[in-house]
Amino acid sequence: MTDLEICRETKPQNIWEIAKKINIQEDIILYGNDKAKICPKNTSKKGKLILVTSINPTPYGEGKTTLAIGILDALSLRKAKSIAALREPSLGPVFGTKGGATGGGRSQVIPMEDINLHFTGDFHAITSANNLLCAAVDNHIYQGNALQIDPETIMVHRCLDMNDRALRTISLQSPNRLEKFDITTASELMAILCLSKNIEELKEKIGNIFIGYTIQGKELYAKDLHVEGAMTVLLKDAIKPNLVQTLEHNPVLMHGGPFANIAHGCNSILATNTALSYADYVITEAGFGSDMGAMKFFDIKSRMNNLYPDMVVLGVTIRALKHHGKTLKEGFENLKFHIENMQFFTKNLIVVLNRFETDTEEEIKELEQLVRLKEVPFFISTAYTDGGKGALSIADYILNFKGEKEIHTMYDLNDPVKEKIEKVCKNHYHAKEVFYEKKALAMLEKIENSKFASMPICIAKTPSSISDNPKLLGYPKDFTMTVTDIKINSGAGFLTIYMGKIMTMPGLSKTPNYEHMDFINGEIVGLF
Repeated sequence: MTDLEICRETKPQNIWEIAKKINIQEDIILYGNDKAKICPKNTSKKGKLILVTSINPTPYGEGKTTLAIGILDALSLRKAKSIAALREPSLGPVFGTKGGATGGGRSQVIPMEDINLHFTGDFHAITSANNLLCAAVDNHIYQGNALQIDPETIMVHRCLDMNDRALRTISLQSPNRLEKFDITTASELMAILCLSKNIEELKEKIGNIFIGYTIQGKELYAKDLHVEGAMTVLLKDAIKPNLVQTLEHNPVLMHGGPFANIAHGCNSILATNTALSYADYVITEAGFGSDMGAMKFFDIKSRMNNLYPDMVVLGVTIRALKHHGKTLKEGFENLKFHIENMQFFTKNLIVVLNRFETDTEEEIKELEQLVRLKEVPFFISTAYTDGGKGALSIADYILNFKGEKEIHTMYDLNDPVKEKIEKVCKNHYHAKEVFYEKKALAMLEKIENSKFASMPICIAKTPSSISDNPKLLGYPKDFTMTVTDIKINSGAGFLTIYMGKIMTMPGLSKTPNYEHMDFINGEIVGLF
């Protein structure tokens, strides 16, 4: 059966019943019978936070979301009050190559069709608000440019929640300048929504978006255009977390969706804090491998909000390890990096194998021995085929775990920006050296002597490799990482460091998913 067929054979509970399970029914706005927005009144954190991450992604998928949902369902089977806090899917991957982001098999979030498509309109609101800012910038220049905006320095770009390589560079006629589109999940506004604790802070952060310099070199912000209020109006509902359910009728907050390769890769602070205030255990995930989303979880989301996970779950599949090496043992080198990477931040780490029917007992035993040599607990999940029952051993370990929360950072915020980049690239990714292109050096010189220098950094690179070269699989050594550009995200509060050939607007593949989709006899078909 396909994931969609499995979802359709499960009747959702009324979302009101899901809200009652966590005593949040007084604070919800219904979006039909199976979705709701939450207006949280209580965000006093009390629960334990479990972060799910993985090795570097492969064409086969590593099942982070499937694993996170499976752990939630398993904890609920053990009668532990639990919530998952996950990201919303982007239409780009849904119609492109990667597919949806609601889990798989018997470990899914429903309504799967709605969530993977328009859902409650959050991404549309973010896209509209972002493009309003861009329109305001160009309109101000057209109307006489009283602020004397230098068009060559404009740092805000239009966005669209769709893969479209033709929009990577466009020419505007009025005013006459070059522009580009980013995918919505890469926009600073998506990051701002996900890093705001309430609507007041959202408005403040929007006002602090750095839009560029004047002709005289003065910094300009969105608030100088008096557009932050209107942008907040467009986001007044999008700031509220969404409540949905798993196939086993357990509560999930899905909110926000920054990509981890070009953004910070974590769901919203508001959804996570809300979940922690209503549950004893909260399962969350960070995009792509631990070198991307999980590192940014610690370095940006945790650091900004004192929101450090109590445990990290590192997911892996045997076929993904074989992708990173000719043999399982060679491929284990990639998992070894991610174990060591996470152990820098916390010793509260477990490795979980997402088991497939093709995995042999010999392979599983070999992997377990390799993991135990790293002195890390090893578990097997069959949540994809068995739902919550397939992750009970993981739930039992979490419930009995007594370890203390740890706090470690890769660099000090007061370090020079170049030193932050060098520390991450050399100490974290183990690059031999870092090369800076001319454009990046020019931005670095501007930033080092500005108030932006004390912000954390967000590395934008390929998720397919530890390096910035997608062809270097496994655990590469002695490679060079290339910084191509730096973007100031003063509203979100971090600097984005672009590396290698990373694109902020993905393209579609030769055989995109949309070719298999249709609407027949009143039903969607072909949605992954």
